[in-house]
Amino acid sequence: MDKYEAVTSSGYAEDKDNASCPSGNRSWENMECYRILTEVERKAIGSICFLAGPITFLQNALVLCVIASSATLRKRPSYLFIGSLALADVFASCFFTISFLDFHLFHGSDGPDVYLFKLGGVTMAYTGSVASLLLTALDRYLCIHQASSYKALLTRRRALLSLLVLWSTTAFISFLPLMGWRCPTGLTPPCSRLFPYVNSAYMACWTSLILVLMVLIMVAYAMILWRAHRHESTMTKLQATSKTGHSRRRMDIRLARTFSLILLILVGCWLPALSFMLVDVSMSLNRTQQRAFAFCGTLCLVNSAVNPLLYALRCRELRIALMRLLQRLCGIGRCKAPPEELSSGLPSGDNITASSEEEMPRTRHNRHTLQPE
Repeated sequence: MDKYEAVTSSGYAEDKDNASCPSGNRSWENMECYRILTEVERKAIGSICFLAGPITFLQNALVLCVIASSATLRKRPSYLFIGSLALADVFASCFFTISFLDFHLFHGSDGPDVYLFKLGGVTMAYTGSVASLLLTALDRYLCIHQASSYKALLTRRRALLSLLVLWSTTAFISFLPLMGWRCPTGLTPPCSRLFPYVNSAYMACWTSLILVLMVLIMVAYAMILWRAHRHESTMTKLQATSKTGHSRRRMDIRLARTFSLILLILVGCWLPALSFMLVDVSMSLNRTQQRAFAFCGTLCLVNSAVNPLLYALRCRELRIALMRLLQRLCGIGRCKAPPEELSSGLPSGDNITASSEEEMPRTRHNRHTLQPE
């Protein structure tokens, strides 16, 4: 507590950036120390939100509509997890954009309960998004690690149950501040300098949870790559021609590149904001660091905008279902004939994952090579 009092009494008075944030309690009650963006910064962040918010909403809403309109996709756990990810990102585009712009651009004067309710919505959206990414990664791992028993292990009922547990837990964790786990001193230190009324212990727990989920996602993809590498090594030995073996080795490289891109985007979008949150728990942030965090927070929204491109639209089945949906919406005689692949119908493979079929091992034809030893 002495650390925060020293910063409040001397640091803020001497810092030019903090001149508008005196140490009295009145300024904290008016949230002056949280409205840290300059006019130029407000315009920049406002432009990012006004651009990324609608794009994120439209892309993920489209994914949800395609999955909901296809009886085939609704039955498959892989697409249920993709639908959960899209739903979380729809929530993120709405809750984050509205609450962020209202607080920083329009200077909304919500009370503690209203503010924590909005913040809980943002927290629920982003927690559900990362948790859905983990379920998607685990689904891919089961698909390649337990290829022969995949359908028996991951049934639609179990997938729905896991999603129910995910969203129930996420909602409970996200609204803990609204239910009472808030800063005991209101807005004054040692409360968070990034979020009003938020307890530093709660922020530390939530940030740690997200970091653990991200580590589990990385581990799952590392296990997938290891399993795929073993699969490719076995298939290379069985091939009679070097040309086929080289082609399969190239498939392994493409898979590694795809997963590397996924993890790079995930870490690049989330790690800056999480780093500032961890620092906020351990020390007092100045206004320059607060402004930097505001820009880092928009990267999480950008990640939600990229997720449909990485996890949904790369799937051939979902693209086919999208074309069929567009054909129905356009009506007979108003649109061009659908692509040739539409006439062949949806593939009937048992193991459908969220990555493109060109990059995943052909488990349907070589299941005996994917059995665990």
